[in-house]
Amino acid sequence: MKEPGVDRTDSRAAKNDDVVSDTSRLVDVRESGRELVSSERVWSGPIFAVDADYVRLASGQDPVARQVVVHHDAVAVIALREGPDSSQPDGAAEILMVRQYRHPVRACLWEIPAGLLDVPGEAPAVAAARELAEETDYVAATWNTLAEFYASPGFTTEGARIFLAQDLSLLPEERRTPREAEEAEFVPTWVRLDEVLDAVMDGRLHNPSTVLGVLATAQARARGWAELRPADAPWLRSPESM
Repeated sequence: MKEPGVDRTDSRAAKNDDVVSDTSRLVDVRESGRELVSSERVWSGPIFAVDADYVRLASGQDPVARQVVVHHDAVAVIALREGPDSSQPDGAAEILMVRQYRHPVRACLWEIPAGLLDVPGEAPAVAAARELAEETDYVAATWNTLAEFYASPGFTTEGARIFLAQDLSLLPEERRTPREAEEAEFVPTWVRLDEVLDAVMDGRLHNPSTVLGVLATAQARARGWAELRPADAPWLRSPESM
């Protein structure tokens, strides 16, 4: 029973100030107002380095210590075909995947083609096309942007952009790149998109580019491919990378 003079309004009403009604506010922005008091590179390797930083979060506060893994940014590719180009009997959409051993987690992961932005001056879309060709022997005539993410923004600078590649064709044998190390085990495989989506939702896939790329592809398809961004769309990349 409601007590006289006591407002028992649903507690959610008290949180109305947290509700974002203007969706244009839902945008990540660069924050340049924090003072980097000091930064020391304590380790460096070919793929990433480690910095020990002290940053002042607000004027008058003591600096706080932060360790930063400075890493190359990356690109990943959802290579998609459907209709008469699909290998599925019903022409269903399918995507190109590879299975790669990932030593840090001691597991073989099903992944979409991906790679590092480690060629100086190379545009992300160009890098994505290079990685697709190197890992699968395919090239694409149509490129769009699906999504971006930071791999783990609490400690690393690494960001990634996921592209949608369509109108695919196989490279002739003489233009294919020999694959080495873990990539020598690659068997490029076309998998029905809906089956990959089921695997994501069932928790059977763990590579972040793959999970996010598949979900973004499913959403883009549900919207009739009408809201895809161009391959060179603006990207909030980390201000620092290898």
